[in-house]
Formats: sequence, structure tokens, C-alpha cells
Amino acid sequence: MLWIPFTLFAAFTQALRNAQQKQLSREVNALGVTLARFIWALPLAVIYLGLLYVAEPEELPQFSGRFVFAVTAAAFAQILATTLMVLLFQRRSYAAGVGLAKSEALLAAVLGSIFFGAALGPIGWLGIVLGSGAVWLMKGRSEPGSLDISTLLLGLGSGLCFALTTLWVRDACHQFSLSFMHTAAWALVWTISIQVVALSGWLALRDRQTLVKLWRRPSLVFRISLSSSIASLCWFTAVNLEDVGLVKTLGQVEVFFTLLLSQHWLKEQVSQREKLGLLLIVISALMVILPAIPA
Repeated sequence: MLWIPFTLFAAFTQALRNAQQKQLSREVNALGVTLARFIWALPLAVIYLGLLYVAEPEELPQFSGRFVFAVTAAAFAQILATTLMVLLFQRRSYAAGVGLAKSEALLAAVLGSIFFGAALGPIGWLGIVLGSGAVWLMKGRSEPGSLDISTLLLGLGSGLCFALTTLWVRDACHQFSLSFMHTAAWALVWTISIQVVALSGWLALRDRQTLVKLWRRPSLVFRISLSSSIASLCWFTAVNLEDVGLVKTLGQVEVFFTLLLSQHWLKEQVSQREKLGLLLIVISALMVILPAIPA
């Protein structure tokens, strides 16, 4: 049952990171905001991995070709997912942007069942569908023309890429015979290393001004990276312990934290339909976790 507290803490830190990214997106383009979540996350992840080996020594893993492929695919899927979500933030409110991107739970369950051999019971599937419907309900206030097709595609694309990220991370973690903490830490270090090299190299060649803007906001960039590294570590650990569809459905309680931050920190208005969506998400999360609790 360790996957449940890891998932809940991941949801909270991810909501915090997304709120900080929303702030940065007012000044920096989507790729720059995406890089902000990885810059300081890499040294933090390496330090964490080192401390983990000091506290609980394990053998060094063998990195198979399948592991390298999985973490590389996860790294680029997460870059694309984050970039699409930042573009959503620039079009919609913070809560609405996160809500659309949270379509990942249903997508992760479907893809996991088809391609990764994951098995879900009927109650788990019902919880996933209910949670996805709740997120759709919370997509934003229904002014005429507020949800155009391009915005919808951005949200679904972001959710799809986040779902693929977690599925590939789970596959990479299962290539090791180490403890679940060490396995998640190695996957995190590899993934963030690829992301930092790819994004920094691209921006250095094509858009150095964005790097300058990030340099001028060191405190905000560090906070984004810190919350991002904690969230990723918790997600990686949770999906290493339990099926991705279940983890991501319980993780939709992130929307609860999102609404709190949106209303009380970013001073955005929260509609009644968003509050109703929150209630449905709580119900869906209970439907997912109750069957997983041993009698």
C-alpha cells in the first residue's frame, strides 16, 4: 500500500509545480518553462541517488537496451507533455489547463491494458472513467467559444504524452532487480539527464534569449525544479509499485490541490462545476484504491 502515500504526495508537489510554471509562463515561452522544471532537478536527483546508496547500499544496475529506450522515450514524451500543458496555461486558467491535461488517467489505463499487459478490475475501470468524466466537467467555464478544437487537442495531447511517460517509466523500472527506491532513483536520473541535455542544447542553438530569461529568475526556477524532482520521484516510485492506471486515477486528487492554489494563491475564480468535478474525482479515487486495500 506504499503506492498510495507516494501518489498523494506526488499529486500535491505536482500541483505546486504547475502553479509556479503558470507564473513563469507569463514571462518565458513554453520550452523555457519546460526546461525550468529540469535544470536544478538533475543535481538534486543525483544527490538523492548518492544518499540512497550511502544509507542502503545496493549493487549497480545493468542498463539494458530496453531500459535505455524506455527512459529516452519517457524523457521526450514528458518534454512534449509539459510543453503542451504550458501552452494550455497561456490560453486558459491554471485550473482549466491542469483539468484538460488530466485526461492522462484514462489514456494510461487504455494504453497500459493494450500494450503493457496491465490488468484492471471492473471497479477500477469504472473509477477511471468517472474520474476522467469529472476532469472533463472541470475543463473550464462554458462561455461561448471558450473551448475551441485546438485547445481541446492541446489538452488531450498533453494527457496522452504524460500517460506514455509513466508507462515507459514503469517499463524501465521493471528492467532492474533492485529495491523500488533505488530503481525509481535511477530512472529519474537517466530521464532528467536526457531532458536537460536535449532542451539546453536546443535553446542554446536556437533561442539563447530564453536561457537569459531563466537566468534572471533563479529563485522561481529553483522552486519549480525542486517541486518537480520531488513529484517525479514520487510518481516513479508509485508506478513502480502499482499499475499506472490506478496510480494516475488516484493522482487526480491533484485537482483538489489545483483548485486550492488557483483560488487562494493565483486568485482565479473557481466555478460550481469545478467544485462538482472535485467531488466526483474524490469518489473515483476511492473506487480505485478500495479494491486494492487488502481485506
